[in-house]
Amino acid sequence: MKRTTFIALISCSIFAGCGGIKQNSNQSDDKKGWVSLFNGKDINDWFVKVHHHEVGENFGNTFRVEDGIIKVRYDQYGDFNDQFAHLYYKTPFSYYHLKFEYRFVGKLQKGAPEYTLLNSGVMFHSQDPRTMLKEQDWPISVEMQLLAGLGDGNPRPTGNMCSPGTNVVYKGKIADSHCLNSTSKTYDGDQWVRGELIVLGDSLITHVINGDTVLQYSKPQIGGGVANGYDPKIKIDGKLLSSGFIALQSEGQPVDFKNIEIKDLSRLKRTAKK
Repeated sequence: MKRTTFIALISCSIFAGCGGIKQNSNQSDDKKGWVSLFNGKDINDWFVKVHHHEVGENFGNTFRVEDGIIKVRYDQYGDFNDQFAHLYYKTPFSYYHLKFEYRFVGKLQKGAPEYTLLNSGVMFHSQDPRTMLKEQDWPISVEMQLLAGLGDGNPRPTGNMCSPGTNVVYKGKIADSHCLNSTSKTYDGDQWVRGELIVLGDSLITHVINGDTVLQYSKPQIGGGVANGYDPKIKIDGKLLSSGFIALQSEGQPVDFKNIEIKDLSRLKRTAKK
């Protein structure tokens, strides 16, 4: 089977049809096979890496669990000081469907960059956090960027793609920008928004927001810029990324995450090899 044909078939099999693709996660046949990555009680199954700190140091209690929610907070920080942080699940994944909910709360931390206002993300196909150096700011990874509207009436889509230390193929060629905007609606305020990622190894990647497919691209690979302070042995430009770690992002804006679940899609990998 040709690779392009396989990708098209897989896209149609995951979603309910090929025209105006729309995901309905409430269907009974979609409830099987889901595993919770967050137990609602603690983050013992997760690693923390904060810029300027060694892996495993949850500086300022940045990531904490309250009321069944992973909360990202900065009340013990003082000035933000570019202490970008990520919370990584303990094992890597390759072919999967990830679901989560997020909401923005509170005010941007003092000293955080202006662009991080109502801005967070979920990193995937990330390098192992234990390979990150103390002064590395961003993991080499792909990001599903999460944004909220600024309340000014201007569109600000969420579920975008950003690429720290990586590249992706979009509309048949390597994307020439660090971020790709999705086609999502704008979500203002502190409402919960449901995000989903359909990741098929180094093939097709699909972003879903509140049930609607908002972005698709393929062939995630190491390359590009933005990430700094990494071990040069890790950054092998052009290497396709078929698996990696999933992480929740912290970059100065308080944000909450809950209902983080994953479904194994490795059966699709076996189909691809036939």
